[in-house]
Amino acid sequence: MTNDSAPHGIPAATIIIFRNAPAGGPPEVLMTVRSKGMTFAGGMAVFPGGRVDPEDFALGEAVATGHAMTADEAAHQIAAVRETLEETGLALGLAGDIDAARAAEARAMLAETGALAPVLEAFGWRLDLGQITPFARWFPKNEQIPRVYDTRFYLANLGTGAVEVSIDQSENTHLFWTSAQGALDAAERGEIKLIFPTRRNLERLALFASYEEARAQAEAIPVRTIMPQVVEHNGKPWLTILADAGYPVTAELLETVARG
Repeated sequence: MTNDSAPHGIPAATIIIFRNAPAGGPPEVLMTVRSKGMTFAGGMAVFPGGRVDPEDFALGEAVATGHAMTADEAAHQIAAVRETLEETGLALGLAGDIDAARAAEARAMLAETGALAPVLEAFGWRLDLGQITPFARWFPKNEQIPRVYDTRFYLANLGTGAVEVSIDQSENTHLFWTSAQGALDAAERGEIKLIFPTRRNLERLALFASYEEARAQAEAIPVRTIMPQVVEHNGKPWLTILADAGYPVTAELLETVARG
C-alpha cells in the first residue's frame, strides 16, 4: 500500500491546526466545509489546505538548505503555510511582527498576489517551519478518478483558543472548531460528510489527549505514503490502509466509503 515511485498525483498540503478547548477537555482541530461546487470533496468537511503551486516550489528551492530538508518537502510546508493564511486568516509557520491586523492585511495581499514570497518581503516576515510537524501523506491513487491529490498533512498548535478565523468566501462555506471525536460523532449524525482519508485521520487524532501527544506520535512514526487498496474479505470489498502507520482503524467497507 506504499509505493513512493508510483506516478505522482497533484501535490497538496494541509496543516491540522490544534487549539486548547475553551471549556477544557480534548483539544480541538480546525475544519472547513468545502463549497458543494468544488471538483474535489465538494460539500465535505476537511482540514484547510490545497495544492502546491509553482511559486511554492520556487520558494522551497530558496529556503530548503536553511531548513535542512529537500526543496520538495520545503515547498509542501510552504504551501501548507500559505493555504492556512489564505483559507483561515491564521499566520502559522511564520515569524516576525505578527498580530491579527497585520495577518488580515497579509491575507488580503496574498489573495492579490497568489504567492507567499512577496507577502513575506512586504511584511518583513520569515518562515518558521519548525512550528509545523509532518504527520501523514495520503495518495489515494485511482485510475477511475481524474483528479487525485498526493497530500501531505502537518500538525501545528495555536495553544490558546482565543483566535479569530474566517472563511475565504470562495472554496469554503464554513470553518469550525471541534474535537476529533466530535467531528466523527457529527458525521455519524449526518451533520457533516467525511471522505475516507479525513475520517481515518480524525480517528487517529481522537487517540490524543493533547497536541503534545499527537506530535510525539508523529515524530515517532516515519511518514510513509498511504495508498489505500481494495481487498476482498468475507466476500465483500474493503478499502484498506497500512496497519503500522498509527491509525486505529485500517479498513472500511467499500460501499460505505464517501468519495471526493
